[in-house]
Amino acid sequence: MRYLSLFLLLGLPFLLAAQPRTGTSLPEVTITGDDGGLVAGGAWNSASHKGKVVTLMYVDPDEKAVNEHVERALKAEKFPRDRYHSVAVVNSGATWKPDSVIKVILKGKQADYPESTYVMDREKVLVRKWKLADDNYHVLTFDKSGKLIYSKAGRMNDADIQELIRLIRSNL
Repeated sequence: MRYLSLFLLLGLPFLLAAQPRTGTSLPEVTITGDDGGLVAGGAWNSASHKGKVVTLMYVDPDEKAVNEHVERALKAEKFPRDRYHSVAVVNSGATWKPDSVIKVILKGKQADYPESTYVMDREKVLVRKWKLADDNYHVLTFDKSGKLIYSKAGRMNDADIQELIRLIRSNL
């Protein structure tokens, strides 16, 4: 028990510091080449949707079902496309599944969510540069200026979803 307490005391500040902080702007990131990029082809830049509220879902393909209820709830809101955008970044470096299999899965997602941008992160670029949760499902929302207004790793409950929707609405 003493070792567990010591681990929590020493490890907890590190774990808390490892997550991106709301109220801050994360560094601009480009994913391209061997690191990945747009599923449709080409580079993806994190600043490409500035001027809109953006929800970014960083997903380990093995954890894709964790927050499907959140995806459906956001879609049901029908936020105005001229002021809101969604981005799904697949952390393909976190799975054994080959990119070709992931792309087939994404075609189905794209049919359900055609307004979203789909990105492959083969080398865990956002894990390293933004300190996102690896091997997980991480939801982030940015305001129009690119400042982080919401961040949650793991399964979201109803209260989390309502808070996320409230923040999106108040920032549109």
